[in-house]
Amino acid sequence: MLKELCYIHTNLSDMEIMKLESISSNLPIISDLVKADVFIDCLTRDPNVAIVVAEAKPLIYPSMYKHTVVGELALRKNEPAALRTLEIGMATRDLKAITQENKTVKQSVVPIKNDRGKTIACLIMEQDITEHVNQNKHMEILAETTEQLTETLLSFIDNENTIPYHINDAIVMFDPQGVATYANPVADELYKKLGYRDHIIGMNFDNLAFDGSVFEKVVEAQSFNITEIDIGKLSLQVKYAVVKQKKILASVIMLIKDITEVKEKEKELILKSVAIREIHHRVKNNLQTIASLLRLQSRRIDNDLVKKSFNESISRILSIAVTHEILAQKGVDNVDIKTILSRIKDNTLDYGIVPHKDIKIDLKGDSITLDSDKATSIALVVNELLQNSLEYAFEDKDAGHIEICIQKGSMYSSISIIDNGRGFDLLTVRQGSLGLKIVNSIVQDKLAGDIHIDSSPSGTKVIFDFKNE
Repeated sequence: MLKELCYIHTNLSDMEIMKLESISSNLPIISDLVKADVFIDCLTRDPNVAIVVAEAKPLIYPSMYKHTVVGELALRKNEPAALRTLEIGMATRDLKAITQENKTVKQSVVPIKNDRGKTIACLIMEQDITEHVNQNKHMEILAETTEQLTETLLSFIDNENTIPYHINDAIVMFDPQGVATYANPVADELYKKLGYRDHIIGMNFDNLAFDGSVFEKVVEAQSFNITEIDIGKLSLQVKYAVVKQKKILASVIMLIKDITEVKEKEKELILKSVAIREIHHRVKNNLQTIASLLRLQSRRIDNDLVKKSFNESISRILSIAVTHEILAQKGVDNVDIKTILSRIKDNTLDYGIVPHKDIKIDLKGDSITLDSDKATSIALVVNELLQNSLEYAFEDKDAGHIEICIQKGSMYSSISIIDNGRGFDLLTVRQGSLGLKIVNSIVQDKLAGDIHIDSSPSGTKVIFDFKNE
């Protein structure tokens, strides 16, 4: 069937077709190994169309296909990964495609080349993403290892004594009795690092396994086994794949990835996270200390105007401290502005409400993650507007309501502060006031946004916007 299809639809030579036939006879091994449907596609004389010339379904993993697709066409618009690999001769990993049975899948594709290095076909491995949306971790594992495994097997089939040296994983193959029959150069080098002096081919599985796995247990397992272990200064990730032919054990493959560098980077990130958390914690403490000192100083002042200025400064400092407090808890430089404003709202209710007045403050709207600099600027603006509303909007009222609304947009987002106070005349408002200067300066210079104020006897609405990034 493969030969006839190649003669009809391709320009492949007899030698190239023989190579594909040799590989196709081993497709069941590859299919069981990667636990996926696998296919060989060849480019037809139409550059936008490939044809399926061989296929295999896994024995211990459900196939997505009800019928054979050998002889079916693969169109570029449906299977871009296959056509890309056939054209440029490079592997394509984890790309969406539409099958001949109209299912959405993810394809990993590796090229099959002739003796001169020309791409003559491609090997496709497919995983269903319409029925296995909850198996993301397994998909990531498959995407990571499929290309390496298949390149290894294709090369192994092509020349039993040669495995590509560029493969990063150490690969050891065991026969059904658990005796090592093959080890690639990376595996040889790894075991030498660990003090092995003898060649590992011929050794028993029990002498080569690092994670305490038992050969019989590995064979019995129906899933892709993965463990992480530390040996000396090395951190290793060990994976096992069981290869069966017609439900009979053919071999066990052990892949060992050196993840020492990855682990070191993870430790560095953790240390940086701790350092960032500590910095924000200290900044928060320093700001709160400054606010406490100002509060102590203000108690010694009899002048109400000066005391008012002290209290405004204290409020601004504490609004900045809120951002650093939350960042200290998270250990990152990004924060949800809704969390910041919620804390500012609570502080205002605790310390900013005039005694004997029933004023409620509500916060609603979207959550938006922003960097600490932008979050601090927004916190200052909202705090200033809240304090302004509390000071002037309800002078002749015993009760009132303030609403803070966050609205997320595609490029710009906005925040509104709306009260039902007495309002004011925009023409007579004191433009030179420090609070208004602070608000305008931050919105325009720090947030690259605009501010709009609308006031009437029934209340005031202030809205300002800012760029999301």
